[in-house]
Amino acid sequence: MACFLGHDGGIHTSAMDCPRYVVVSDLSQQVWFLQGQILVVVPRSNNVRPVTVTIIPCKYPECLEKDKGIPIYLGIKQPEMCLCCEDVGGKPELQLKNQKIMDLYNQAEPVKPFLFYRQSTGSTSTFESVAFPGWFIASSERNQPIFLTSELGNIYNTAFQLDSKEFSPSNNSL
Repeated sequence: MACFLGHDGGIHTSAMDCPRYVVVSDLSQQVWFLQGQILVVVPRSNNVRPVTVTIIPCKYPECLEKDKGIPIYLGIKQPEMCLCCEDVGGKPELQLKNQKIMDLYNQAEPVKPFLFYRQSTGSTSTFESVAFPGWFIASSERNQPIFLTSELGNIYNTAFQLDSKEFSPSNNSL
């Protein structure tokens, strides 16, 4: 089954059996980059190989809040990991977990710590935690990790561009 990211920024397919592969950048032209086990933002350049981000919508959007955006799982392709929101010391924290995105997708119900509401405006998207409403994925200064903030668009970059990439199953490079 073909999966594709439409020009409107939506993920289009009748049935998903594969994630969509994208490169994510913020409005400061910083891309997501894997540094050890942490996703950081670095300036886009020919010398930088951004991480390939995997996206797949939740099978059960009817189980989640309406009008918040498209509920999606976000992961990275190599190594295969997924973004997750957990309570750490009473505050939500964004983490990368050793989890296969298709395993999350195929669960019998939504796995809320791994879900984000994707809201698109023009060519950008925001990602709000399903488990922690009002908390959004954000970036700040270069070489700093992406993180969660409750300050939507005020101080930090919370709007991201998704650049669609075409891959064959055996092609791991950009």
